[in-house]
Amino acid sequence: MSLRLPGRRTEQRGLRLWPVGIALCLAFLTAILVASAVFYTGWDLLGARGMKAQPQIDSKTLFDLVKLSFGVVAGAGALVALVVAYRRQRVDEDGALRDATRLHTERFTTAVSQLGDGSPAVRLGGVHALAGLADDAPTRDLRQTCIDVLCAYLRLPYTAKSALPANDPEALHTYLALREVRHTIIRLIRDHLRHPADHPHSWQGHDLDFTGSVFDGGDFSGAVFSGGTVNFADATFSSGTFRFLNSTFRGGTVNFTGAKFADGTVGFNNATFDGATVTFLRTEYTGATVVFNEAAFTDGTVAFNNAAFRSGTVNFVRTKFLGGTVNFRTSTVDGGTINFTDARLDGSSVHFTGMTVLDGNFRFKRTRFEGGTVLFKGSSFRGGSVTFPRAVFARSTVVFNSTTFGGGVVTFAQATGNAPVGLPGVGGGAPTPTGLVLATGW
Repeated sequence: MSLRLPGRRTEQRGLRLWPVGIALCLAFLTAILVASAVFYTGWDLLGARGMKAQPQIDSKTLFDLVKLSFGVVAGAGALVALVVAYRRQRVDEDGALRDATRLHTERFTTAVSQLGDGSPAVRLGGVHALAGLADDAPTRDLRQTCIDVLCAYLRLPYTAKSALPANDPEALHTYLALREVRHTIIRLIRDHLRHPADHPHSWQGHDLDFTGSVFDGGDFSGAVFSGGTVNFADATFSSGTFRFLNSTFRGGTVNFTGAKFADGTVGFNNATFDGATVTFLRTEYTGATVVFNEAAFTDGTVAFNNAAFRSGTVNFVRTKFLGGTVNFRTSTVDGGTINFTDARLDGSSVHFTGMTVLDGNFRFKRTRFEGGTVLFKGSSFRGGSVTFPRAVFARSTVVFNSTTFGGGVVTFAQATGNAPVGLPGVGGGAPTPTGLVLATGW
């Protein structure tokens, strides 16, 4: 198995020092300018208006001039020594960096060779070697290169267990060994993302590229995604359980665009979305259970635009929307369940604008609309059921303008509070469309 290393711009090494003659001239000129500034500042502060002429030089004055001459010569020598010492220090530091980089390159080559070995045990050794090498990297770019290689391994073609030939023990053993290597990489990345940002081995702020990867389990619980770009674009969550429990998304970008949640469970329980841009654009849900239970959306943007919910379950049970923007614009529900039971919307802007419900269940049971804005403008309810049992409409602005009802069931039975804006039939106006059930008193 061969690994294709990710392309990176080569960082130019080496010192860019001025010629010693120019450096000395500039140093002397700077010293003269500083001395002149100090002299004239002192002259002005002392209020001197002139100098007393002395026609003859006595022995004391001559001795003072000799001392001044020696002082100037000594100062010049010290300045030359300082410049030379500084240049020598810079050269020594650059040499040390070159030696560290050369040693890093040698270790890197060995680790990558292990990662491409046919033996799973050797590959595991290569994984741990690369993670240790990233921690010891002399520069941030070299650390990023090690991280890139670990992510590249996860992007290699991978056959999930469900696609293995039946009654083939050898294929099963190969799969289990390969899965162990992949899950070890995920665990090591998670452990480094748990370190505080100022920890010397923290990988927060680095880029993680999982584009097109296949995940059949893994654990990023407790990880902090702060800064940098984390890319799950076009990834497939095929089976098993992948956890983001208690993770924090703060700053930076986390991209799930085009990801497929085909089976198994992906859990964002108790996750915090605070200032990050997290995109689930054009994601597909075809059997998985995706859980955001008790997560908190406090700032930033989380977007499910153009998502397709075909089967499975997406849960926002007891989720808190306290700030930022959450978008489900132009997404489609054509099966499965989206569940906002006991959710609290207080301060966020939540957009279901242009959403289409063709089948499945969309539940807001006991959801509390206590602040912020919730928009269903231009949505189309053609099938399935959208229910708000015992929902509380308090201080939120909930808008249903230009919404189409026909073929599905939309019920606000047992809901309390103020009626949303734009619902037909509210207040005895336009007739209530078939399938729309209003709360008592609306």
